[in-house]
Amino acid sequence: MATRILLRHRTRAEPEPEPESDSDDSIDSIECEACGSGEADAELLLCDKCDAGYHTFCLRPILPRVPSGSWFCPSCSSTSSSCKKIPKKFPLVQTKIVDFFKIKRGSGFGQIESKKRKRKSVLTSKKKKKLLPFNPSEDPRRRLEQMASLATALTTTGTVFSNELTYVAGMAPKSANRAALEKGGMQVMSREDKETLIQCKMMMERGEWPPLLVVFDPVEGFTVEADRHIRDLTIITEYVGDVDYLRNRETDDGDSMMTLLSARDKSKSLVICPDKRSNIARFINGINNHTQDGKKKQNLKCVRFDVDGECRVLLVAIRDILKGEWLYYDYNGSEHEYPTHHFV
Repeated sequence: MATRILLRHRTRAEPEPEPESDSDDSIDSIECEACGSGEADAELLLCDKCDAGYHTFCLRPILPRVPSGSWFCPSCSSTSSSCKKIPKKFPLVQTKIVDFFKIKRGSGFGQIESKKRKRKSVLTSKKKKKLLPFNPSEDPRRRLEQMASLATALTTTGTVFSNELTYVAGMAPKSANRAALEKGGMQVMSREDKETLIQCKMMMERGEWPPLLVVFDPVEGFTVEADRHIRDLTIITEYVGDVDYLRNRETDDGDSMMTLLSARDKSKSLVICPDKRSNIARFINGINNHTQDGKKKQNLKCVRFDVDGECRVLLVAIRDILKGEWLYYDYNGSEHEYPTHHFV
């Protein structure tokens, strides 16, 4: 029987000496269970229970750093915990949901504005790369259910709802978020797209919610699915959270950090940390689109923009998304630690 070399990359340890064997092919190379590749071995983790291998960037959610302690693969993790417990649902009570998300009082919550918005053809919008606002569900109760699903995920994970980037004492100040520092430059958001982004924010403040549900999977935990058809180029959400310097997070094992600014001077690079304050973006899965299956599943793109000199990150639909589809964005960039993409 072939003997496997146990490469404990999570601790950066040297591989154990290769055992002697009379067979030239007696040593199995360790491959990622998700993508089938044995490359990028510095990011290939071995489960402490079953020795199955996984790339940090093939896990959902991804791991931004190699864990310093013990690590268990998704199968062993769910087995050892007898599968994740079903979370307690947030009350489907309008007043509680309005308070939780700080919906503006007197905003006519539960009603969609009757004003008809002029929509350009998909072909025209696609050609000019113009972003589209999300289209809320018409049924007020259904929107309450969508919001309650997010409230359930946030309260279960101990996260405070925020729909904006936040700047906390002891972390990066707002003055550090300057798009001009981006190495190679950053895509400037057009006036039309900025107006669309503002429109989305205003709709949410009125309780006109994106048609998304946060669902709970016993193995993967919380994830997000489309609750109605979503058109290509629709703004799904802004990626928000606490802004910090990347240098402060070098040993952070957080699984949802996002590149905000990749500066020429690395000491000025910034990341978004959604573990304490965030929105639905925290629960949308990243995916490795280096695999054929990943390419088929990917339906969102992570896009960084220069908005009035400030770096912002949006998740945008890259194709029409059917009701019931789980949402996945591509995190494969020039570096595996953090997802970062331009809209091209």
